[in-house]
Parts: sequence; C-alpha cells; structure tokens
Amino acid sequence: MSDGGPFHFGFLEEFGVPLRRLKAGEVIFKAGDAGDSMILVMEGRVEIKVGDRIVDTLGLHGIAGEMALIDSAPRSATAVAATGCEVAVIDRETFLDLVREVPSFALYVMRILGLRIRRMNADL
Repeated sequence: MSDGGPFHFGFLEEFGVPLRRLKAGEVIFKAGDAGDSMILVMEGRVEIKVGDRIVDTLGLHGIAGEMALIDSAPRSATAVAATGCEVAVIDRETFLDLVREVPSFALYVMRILGLRIRRMNADL
C-alpha cells in the first residue's frame, strides 16, 4: 500500500526514528521472529511473504510489522526488500509515543489494517 496518508512524515526526525538502507533481496524480518519494531517504507519496494507466496508489495509510506507491536505476538510474515530501499525502523517505545502524540499516525496505521482485513475478506 502506498498511500501518503493525511499527515506529514516529518515526525520521523522529531522522534529520532532511524532509517535503514537495504539492498534488493535483503530480509528485513522473518515470520516467527519476535516483533520489536515496525517499518515504514521511505523509498523503494518491500515484499511481504507468507511462506513462498508474496501477499503484498509495499511502496512509499507502506508499513509492515505493526501487528507484532500491537499484539506482542511473533511475526506472521517475512519482509524482504524487493528493490534497493530505505525504511524507517520504529521500535515499540517510539510506536507507543507516536500513537499518543501523533493521532494521525495511529489513524493511518488503523486505516491500513482495515484495508488489509477488507482485502482478506474479499479473497475468502
């Protein structure tokens, strides 16, 4: 999902969110890993895989890994850089700060989760 959202992403710098450069094919996280952070795609594309199947491709401002931050369960999918890319890495503490202090960020995450659920329901 590459929706710019209803807000400016300047909060990344304000909250000291680190950026990570990745090469195509680099694994960002694997299914089953502990979920200690989420990513926000700033450049390039990231594939989300369940097993060998690509279930989503994220572009600019796409997010992944947020479910593990919300429910503290292990990762349900694997994220792989589809191209050279840059992602913002948002840890649990920063995620909670953002939810409290940048309500539009929380709404953005909820909107993306809602879209994913609707898409899954449509595929049933």
